[in-house]
Amino acid sequence: MDIEQLIVDEEYVNFRLDVFLSKKYEDKSRSYIQKLIEEEKIKVNDKIKKSNYKLRLNDVITVNIPETQELVVEPENIPLNILYEDEDIIVVNKPQGMVVHPAPGNYNGTLVNALLYHCKDLSGINGVARPGIVHRIDKDTSGILVVAKNDRAHKKLAEQLKEHTMKREYIALLEGRLKSDEGTIDKPIGRNPKDRLKMGVVEGGKKAVTHYKVLERYEKNTLVKCILETGRTHQIRVHMSYIGYPLVGDPIYGFKRSKFSLNGQMLHAKKLGFIHPSSGEYMEFESDLPDYFKEVLRKLS
Repeated sequence: MDIEQLIVDEEYVNFRLDVFLSKKYEDKSRSYIQKLIEEEKIKVNDKIKKSNYKLRLNDVITVNIPETQELVVEPENIPLNILYEDEDIIVVNKPQGMVVHPAPGNYNGTLVNALLYHCKDLSGINGVARPGIVHRIDKDTSGILVVAKNDRAHKKLAEQLKEHTMKREYIALLEGRLKSDEGTIDKPIGRNPKDRLKMGVVEGGKKAVTHYKVLERYEKNTLVKCILETGRTHQIRVHMSYIGYPLVGDPIYGFKRSKFSLNGQMLHAKKLGFIHPSSGEYMEFESDLPDYFKEVLRKLS
């Protein structure tokens, strides 16, 4: 455990505790700092404070940063569809059916296992099970992800996610014919109180905003483009189900029976745009719809 003491000077009076520390530790994300505060590894004047504590002149902040755990996730020689790579980032096109990072029940065959085989250096901000993972998409959602190779790149990308400046565009196939040509769903998302394994639109949930636009209408289905303003768990799936047009093939929020033989929801992360963490240049990547998605659309046509 690396212990350090910081004293607040006039420049940082009235700063939030987590904001101050994220400025002092530029290689750590604000979410990681908040996690340390919640775990009581950070104290102000020997007392436990919350992330939103406003600093006072000469406050003494004691910071205990745990030693990085030895990575136990095994590298696996799994093919990756890499769209771009440099010393800071890797942009990959994830196939449907691949879990992004290890979790109970899925410790092998994940994107992280594949990344560790391909690249020995990944950011450690999100711990031993999620090295490099800045954002995630569901197992049965295909499409583009950006992965950070170092903590500095991770922090820069995470800030863009938090500030909603990262462009994330999805293609989804819905059950039913959506009447409106475009719209915005601004409904909070949290754990479904009746089923803790599901997410739902719930009062007191986290703010969630999805913009959608109809691309094509079929006899009993609608193809839409969805742009995420926020990135909550299952956001598009929950929001579309909430307005009465769940995703085709969605095993959790969709219809129980589907006319197609599918392995999961018809959702593809088609476009991703962000500011490169080192060059400061805007980069944008796009991936084609996977073959199974194209085949379903061909049948509908």
